[in-house]
Order: sequence, then structure tokens, then C-alpha cells
Amino acid sequence: MTATTPARTGDAGRGILDKAADENFPVAPFFLPRAWRDDLMAVYGFARLVDDIGDGDLAPGGDDARLLGVSPAEADDRLALLDAFEADLARVFDGTPHHPLLRRLQPTVRRRDLAPEPFLGLIAANRQDQLVTRYETYDDLLAYCELSANPVGRLVLAVTGTSTPERIRLSDAICTALQIVEHLQDVAEDLGRDRIYLPAVDMKRFHVQEADLARKTAGASVRALVAYEAQRARDLLNEGAPLVGSVHGRLKLLLAGFVAGGRAAIAAIAAAEYDVLPGPPKPGKGRLLREVGLTLRGEG
Repeated sequence: MTATTPARTGDAGRGILDKAADENFPVAPFFLPRAWRDDLMAVYGFARLVDDIGDGDLAPGGDDARLLGVSPAEADDRLALLDAFEADLARVFDGTPHHPLLRRLQPTVRRRDLAPEPFLGLIAANRQDQLVTRYETYDDLLAYCELSANPVGRLVLAVTGTSTPERIRLSDAICTALQIVEHLQDVAEDLGRDRIYLPAVDMKRFHVQEADLARKTAGASVRALVAYEAQRARDLLNEGAPLVGSVHGRLKLLLAGFVAGGRAAIAAIAAAEYDVLPGPPKPGKGRLLREVGLTLRGEG
């Protein structure tokens, strides 16, 4: 395989890449140059696979574990899978990786001269998910987002050749906001995995108990807490939004889509009166398009 020939993904990776359509933001929309789309999908495949390992959401049958060299006896051991995944990532930079999604990633890494640190951060975040299931303070949650979300934005900037210290700072704000929004949408799902990403200090402030998060619908205290965290995410999106105006052309539209996706998701949460417990509120395409327009005009 050369640095200019995308690897064939195979059945083990195709279903993972299909999940791109379910994200709050555009992953690799049609209007981007083909080379960017291919590289962004390769990065997405890595990020989605490591999340699926950390969440225990791998496709049944054990194909991913087998590809990573994990024995059937350890196929359900998420930490063992993450260790094997990190070892396969090392082969992306020096060797031939085993998993098809990592083989697909290798030409991108070489073509864009990507560093291993953002990828390692995403693996570290998923390791943390196996060991830390509650966050005491908002600062603790921000430190988690530094691993779980911010590397994605940094990789987008690296793939498009637009990284600067200021753009990275703005991107970090946007990515942290998107992670917080996802946590708000998925409160019930995360609780089912024995994880709570609402800071304990804030839960105490709003008189929310863990049992309140297990109800079918949210009471007033939970709604007030979700509204408070949603405002934090909105403020972070506003802080990071100048990133959109710092670039031009099709990249500007892509980054506007990221910001607009977060804003539209927050609007959907607000429209549900901050009751996220029945399931994740999702924005319609019309709302998303309106938010894209506002973001491109520097409004919102």
C-alpha cells in the first residue's frame, strides 16, 4: 500500500464508518475536496472505532478483537482491546497495522504528517472511561474533554493544513462544547453504562440525585441542571466561533457546520424543555441549515 492509495476498509470497518451520518456535525461532506474527504473519514474511522471499543459497542462476532490480536478469552476486556489498539496504532507510524481502519489511516498519517499525540489522547480518554465513571467538578470534565474531544478538532486542522496556536485554542473550545452537548443528549444512555458526565458539584447545586437521572422524564431540578450545562456549551461555541472566520472557502463551510451542529443540538434540547431523559433530542435539517447561515454571518 502506498501513501496515496486508500486501504480497503473491509466488513470490519464499513459499519463503523456508516455511523458518520448520525453525528451532530458533518464529518466529511460532499463539498470538500476528495482528498480531504478521504482523510477526514480515515480519522473518523479511528475515532469511532476507539469509542466503540471503549463503549463495548463493537459488532458481534469478535472480528475486531481477532484483527487486533486479542484472544477470544479477552475479547470482552475493553482495557485489553485498547492496549492492542494502541499497539496497532504504533504500527501506523512504523510498520503495517492489522486492523483495516488503521490501514486506511496510515496513508493519511503519512500524507498529512500527522503526529501520534491526538490519536493517543483519544485512546487515553477511552481508558479513562473504564476507570472513571463520575466527575466531581466542571474542571475535571474539561480535562476529560481535552482527551476525548479536542484531539478531533486538532486533527481536522492538521489534515487541512491550517493549524496555528490560535486556531487550535478556538477549535478546542468548539470540540469541548460538542462533547458536552453529546453528554447532555446521552444522559440516559450513559447512565445505563454507569457513567455520569454531569459534574457532581453541579448536581448538588441543583439538588439532583443519581436516581433522578434514571427516571423516564426529567423533573424540574434535572431540567434546570441540563439548561445550566447547555448554556456552558453555548458559551464555549460562541468562544470558538471566530475559528470559522479565520479560514476561507470550503473549509469555512465545514467549520461552520461543526459550530452550527452544536448550536442546533442545543436548540433541540431547549425545545424539549431540557428533558433529555426520554432520549437524545435531535435537531431537524432546517434548523441546522439556519444555524449554518447564522454562523457564516458571524451571528448566533
